[in-house]
Amino acid sequence: MISRIDLRGDTLPEGGALRDLLPRAEFDVAAALEKVRPICEDVHHRGTAALIDYARKFDGVELSQVRVPVEAVKAALEQLDPAVRAALEESIRRARIVHRNQRRTEHTTQVVPGGTVTEKWVPVERVGLYAPGGRSVYPSSVVMNVVPAQEAGVESIALASPPQKEFDGLPHPTILAACALLGVDEVYAAGGAQAVAMFAYGTDECAPANMVTGPGNIWVAAAKRYFTGKIGIDTEAGPTEIAVLADSTADPVHVAADLISQAEHDPLAAAVLVTDSVELADAVEKELRPQVAATKHIEDRIKPALAGRQSAIVLVDSLEDGLKVVDAYGAEHLEIQTADAAALAARVRNAGAIFVGPWSPVSLGDYCAGSNHVLPTGGCACHSSGLSVQSFLRGIHIVDYTRDALAEVTHHVVTLAEAEDLPAHGAALKARFGWKVPTP
Repeated sequence: MISRIDLRGDTLPEGGALRDLLPRAEFDVAAALEKVRPICEDVHHRGTAALIDYARKFDGVELSQVRVPVEAVKAALEQLDPAVRAALEESIRRARIVHRNQRRTEHTTQVVPGGTVTEKWVPVERVGLYAPGGRSVYPSSVVMNVVPAQEAGVESIALASPPQKEFDGLPHPTILAACALLGVDEVYAAGGAQAVAMFAYGTDECAPANMVTGPGNIWVAAAKRYFTGKIGIDTEAGPTEIAVLADSTADPVHVAADLISQAEHDPLAAAVLVTDSVELADAVEKELRPQVAATKHIEDRIKPALAGRQSAIVLVDSLEDGLKVVDAYGAEHLEIQTADAAALAARVRNAGAIFVGPWSPVSLGDYCAGSNHVLPTGGCACHSSGLSVQSFLRGIHIVDYTRDALAEVTHHVVTLAEAEDLPAHGAALKARFGWKVPTP
């Protein structure tokens, strides 16, 4: 059901050589880019008419407009199962607690007497958020995108989610209900690359956004790449992934359950166990079979995900080697299930989010830990962070110098300007002092 990679016995290679030994899903955004280009440009030129055509072609629905009526958003909340509403409200409450503490404050540094630099943080004006609606419905992604944007102070928030044939062309009602709970009433029935293009270019129904965030399929990722530079993006999210670093103290029932929990997302989802215990590896592999047989989505998602090249049990000589492996892998979600999990977690450099010990499973983070589940995939955790309040803020430096403070440093500025053969830069200062360089 799941393959093994044995890295025992030899010194582990470094950097890219180690990464090349580890499992990873094939996710060719560059190839998808050429397919989404005409879709994006069609939305650019035809706007809502193009979106309606793509809803008919890709989603099998007939739309008269793309924007969801506000009444439909409100009605979805009124009809929501009370238990689901309570769970979403708790998810929102916990996410607000965490994200509110992320907000940066303005700070002024006195560089010299009379010379200050202030860094202020300004939210983007308008964001377009994407909530997937393909194999599954993700109201949790609505929470994870909207809450940090709101806590950052974004004034204009719009959300897009694919139209659903079984709901008369509206996005899934639980998506709409989550929007209502969060106070977002600008919602669009649009999916895929065309939704990203709608936010990037704007249409007669939808004003253009400064930034687009949210997970999606390869077409969404390709559209984000296409518009990079025109709009801000969070990340080119690929298939979801979990890595578990575990030793002989881990419970194989827990480990197997956690691997399966990510595999049920998608046939390309990655489930990786890194362990120095052959006994644990054997027990987990044995435990996978009955747990898989007892759940849903077996043939179309879980089995192909576990059997795919992106999933494996990786055997290492020691937990020290295990740390090297998980750092090279840079998992979206990393669980540490070892005897001293907190100490090992503190040493990890590359991960989207780290889940410490047996009572902090990834599923908790997906919904109600308070953390954000929009995280870097495909090894991007070595250079990127998950979605947060900072994602929606821009730092702006405000430089304020008096005449005396400028005079004191002018000779250095002129010297550096001339060293770079940019004399007009120095002249811009000398002009303020009668074309003479002040004596320090």
